[in-house]
Amino acid sequence: MEKESLRTAFGKSLVRLAQKYDNFVVFDADVAGGTCTHLFRNAFPDRFYQFGIAEQNMMSAAAGFSTEGIIPFVTCYAVFASMRAIEQARNSIAYPDYNVKIVASHVGIDVGPDGVSHQAIEDLAIYRSIPNFTVISPADDMEVYQATESMINTYGPIYMRTGRSEVPKVNLPEYKFKIGKGTVLREGADITIVATGIMVHRALEAAQQLSLKNIDAAVLNISTIKPIDKELLNTYSKKTGKMVTCEDHNIHGGLFSAVLEAISSNPVPVFPIAIKDVFAESGDSFELAKKYNIDSKDIYQLCIEVKKNETFR
Repeated sequence: MEKESLRTAFGKSLVRLAQKYDNFVVFDADVAGGTCTHLFRNAFPDRFYQFGIAEQNMMSAAAGFSTEGIIPFVTCYAVFASMRAIEQARNSIAYPDYNVKIVASHVGIDVGPDGVSHQAIEDLAIYRSIPNFTVISPADDMEVYQATESMINTYGPIYMRTGRSEVPKVNLPEYKFKIGKGTVLREGADITIVATGIMVHRALEAAQQLSLKNIDAAVLNISTIKPIDKELLNTYSKKTGKMVTCEDHNIHGGLFSAVLEAISSNPVPVFPIAIKDVFAESGDSFELAKKYNIDSKDIYQLCIEVKKNETFR
C-alpha cells in the first residue's frame, strides 16, 4: 500500500501549486527539513524566506506581507506555532483578520522520539479557540494538496496540521475537499467513528475488524475541526445513537470537545480515543500510540465495549 507522510505531501503540494499560483510565499523558522518546505525552497528560492529560530517575528512579518496582497504560508513545528508565537498569531493575524496561513508539522505523540518538548497535543484546542481562525487536519496526501489549494483560495487566517509518520490513502480518487465539510468514508448503522488526521486510517482499520464481529461501524473523516460539519455529525449521531472520536491530541479542546459541542442540541453518548491529559515521552511513534491507547486496536476495543453495554443502545 502506497504511503506518504502529510508533511512530505505538504512540501510537494507547495511546489505543484507554486506553478499554478504566484501570489504566495513560504516562511520558515529553521526547520525546513522537518516540515518538508525544503522542497519548495529548492524549487522556488526567491519565494522562500528564512527567519531562523524566531517564530514570533515570523508571524508578525507574515501579517505585514498579507497587507500587500501576498499570502504567506508560515511553517514550523506545532508547539512553536501554537505556543511560542501564539500572541502574534492572535493579535497580529487573527484580530485584524489577515490572510495568513499557518501550517505546522510535528503534531501529537506521532512526533515520537523528539519527546514532550516537541509533541503538540494542545494545538487544535488553542487555534480552535481563537476567533477568525479556521482549523484543518487532513488525513492523506490528496487531502493535503486539496486543502492547501483551498487555503490559497479562501481569505482569512487558517491553521493546518500535517504529520510525521507515513499514512495510506483514505479518500477516493473523486474526493473533493471543502472547508467545513466532513466525509463519509464508510457507511454503518451500529456506531459512528469520527476521526481526524492520522487517526482516520486507524479508524478504518478498526471498522474493518469490527465488521468481522458483525458490528457495522460508520467512519467519518472530519478534516475541518473549525468550522465543524454539524449537519453530518448530527445526521450520524441520530443514525447510530453512539459515537467514538479519534484524535492524536489532548482529550480537552480538540475533536472530542468539538463533536460534543456540535451535537449538543441532540446529544448521544460520545466516547473519546485521545491523549488522556498527560504528557507522553520519547519513543517510536507506533509504540507510543499503543502505550497511550490511540492505535487501531484501541478504537476497535472501545467500540466493542460500547456496543456491548446495553446502557448506550
